[in-house]
Amino acid sequence: NLASTSAQSANRDAVIADLNNIGAFAQQYYRKPTTMGGGGNSFTGWTIPPNLTKTANGTYTATVGATVVTIVGTGTETGNDGKNKVKATAVVTPTGINVTINN
Repeated sequence: NLASTSAQSANRDAVIADLNNIGAFAQQYYRKPTTMGGGGNSFTGWTIPPNLTKTANGTYTATVGATVVTIVGTGTETGNDGKNKVKATAVVTPTGINVTINN
């Protein structure tokens, strides 16, 4: 049980790190002028880079609005409920990334 708890914790930490990394890409897009391929102070049009939608740590999906992006990361290890995978959600704004652990 200790080994599975350790693997779960490591996977959760890795998913959180991925979410912060992906969130930073969204913020870069937001700040970049539209003439340079960015959002020009909008997240509209941003997508998760294809090489980051699935990593060794988990899979990631995004819901994009003009001023906020919500990214859900689903890990590879079983989460706290003992049934579903580790899950965390990042809410990305122009000035911050807030990650919440869901499982």
